[in-house]
Amino acid sequence: MTDPLRQLQASAGATLSDQSVPLSFGNDAVALQAAEQGAALVDCCHWGRIRLGDADRLRFLHNQTTNSFQQRQPGEICNTVFVTSTARTIDLATAYILEEAVLLLVSPGQAQRLMEWMDRFIFFADKVSLTDVTAETATFSLVGPVSQTLLTKVGAEVVADLAPGQHRHCSLGDLDVHIAAGSGLTLPGYTLICAIDQAAPLWQRLTEVGAVPLGEQEWQHLRIRQGRPMPGAELSDDYNPLEAGLWSAIAFDKGCYIGQETIARLNTYQGVKQQLWGLKLSTPESPGTPITVEGRKVGQLTSVVETPEGPFGLGYIRTKSGGAGLQVQVGNSEATVLDIPFASRGYLAVQPSE
Repeated sequence: MTDPLRQLQASAGATLSDQSVPLSFGNDAVALQAAEQGAALVDCCHWGRIRLGDADRLRFLHNQTTNSFQQRQPGEICNTVFVTSTARTIDLATAYILEEAVLLLVSPGQAQRLMEWMDRFIFFADKVSLTDVTAETATFSLVGPVSQTLLTKVGAEVVADLAPGQHRHCSLGDLDVHIAAGSGLTLPGYTLICAIDQAAPLWQRLTEVGAVPLGEQEWQHLRIRQGRPMPGAELSDDYNPLEAGLWSAIAFDKGCYIGQETIARLNTYQGVKQQLWGLKLSTPESPGTPITVEGRKVGQLTSVVETPEGPFGLGYIRTKSGGAGLQVQVGNSEATVLDIPFASRGYLAVQPSE
């Protein structure tokens, strides 16, 4: 192992996947507690990072994704969704507006797909450049209510004035870091992006002041409990962003973009037929298991995780069947439908049954 960051993590007890992603640091319960009460440090280097440059970059993103970009200023952040022409979800991305570029943070394994997708829509006169900078950069998420205190301890006083939806460049002595308000979940925290050769010293400084390493397995625990949808599970050709609870990442008052007609029609006519919910299960079940009410299929389980309180899952349920509080059957498991913090919904989530 020659990667200094991986060496550092392995020495701290990390179990690495075949793709060198830290799965666990052998401290799962402590790390989850830190995310809720202290500060947990998550390695997100396996997430994709795409740099959009040149003069038309904002107009291009405005026309290709669900959020509004035309008036965005350097230092702003926003979530946006890549969708197909029929508004099926590809990925939820976070856009960091820089002085001369936009940096997109995209889900693991999605960078190449999105590079190819966007390249299809760049025409001869468009002044847009695409660069996959995943291998050149590193991303960490600091999650928990003590995150600001720890960043201040390593010299990032800028966080005291960093409002939600903002990011700033920060010099931590010999380290140059972009710090963004927001952990990628609804839990308090920050996202940090730096050059790959600065990843190991940044990780070390944060853990030295008290950040608790949290592995991918426990990040999945957090994101499922929060209800953040991911490609291959909640984001696919089977679902649109309204169903996935991503209303806050959609600008309904902007002009034409890929998938806009379908999304506008669903919103105008309240045509969202299914929605993403949490599920408290009595026994574990596998993703893909049908969700039923009185023997009638009303949805499908998409993700599941074991928690100290029992299995918890995410699944899509027909809007007319109900929402939070509904009792359902998931395979052999009894389940209660719960709201999820990450979801935003544009109109009444539960409509009267017919």
